[in-house]
Amino acid sequence: MKSRIIFGKTEETSRLPVFMTTLGYWEHQDETHRPAGFPDYQVHQVIQGQGSLILGEEEFLVGPGEVFFLFPGIPHKYMPVSDRWELAWVSFQGREASQLLAYAGVNGSGVGRLRTSTLLAPLYRMLEAEETGTEDFETECSKQLYNLLLDLKKELIEPAAKNDELERMRPVLTYIAQNLSRPLPLGELAEIAGVSPQYLCRLFQKTLKLRPLAYINQERVNLSKKLMFTERGKKIYEIAQRAGYENSSYFCAVFKRYTGMSPEEFKRMHGLGS
Repeated sequence: MKSRIIFGKTEETSRLPVFMTTLGYWEHQDETHRPAGFPDYQVHQVIQGQGSLILGEEEFLVGPGEVFFLFPGIPHKYMPVSDRWELAWVSFQGREASQLLAYAGVNGSGVGRLRTSTLLAPLYRMLEAEETGTEDFETECSKQLYNLLLDLKKELIEPAAKNDELERMRPVLTYIAQNLSRPLPLGELAEIAGVSPQYLCRLFQKTLKLRPLAYINQERVNLSKKLMFTERGKKIYEIAQRAGYENSSYFCAVFKRYTGMSPEEFKRMHGLGS
């Protein structure tokens, strides 16, 4: 593959959830210094060699099997530290860009390690589509970019510290799943994890990006949906009680907040009766 840079025709794709603005591959990446940052999100994958990424006062050494993310407007500098530093990258924008990155656990500029050292398949397919002159190239890039951002969730290796925190949370999540039909005080959950209630809140926020109550409500709403399918003769107030809500009006308000519709509307939509 030869070095190249492709500029997206954003006037054709800017209404899509995510769209490519630039795409490229360098056989050797030269030093790049952007004191004011870059206007788009960027994902760079290192294929061969070693480089240095500088974000503020932090410096990261990045090599094969690693990616680095740059968020819009964040000052940065990167440069080779080996004779050859081979990179592929994509820059992008779109109304779902930040949410898709957050879904993969990427919430800011930084470095991630991949489970594979080969070029990520959607990134390769974008470069290949340009090389072969694929019809509707811009649309194809948006499709592959969406795939790339979804795939990052399973391709990125979690830092060891985060894995430890998830393991600490596992008994709490299991306990919640087994006791959704009754009250779950924060103090009780904290005892399961062996931490203070305040620290448990921080663990939830750090690992799941949710407060404990928000997570419990999310799980109770999911349980109520299953009960509507498996126990179709039950009244809404009975479903609410089985899902851990003593007050059916509160249950209906929570259900609508999470789904955008009332339990009755959900049942009608799925042919489950009134």
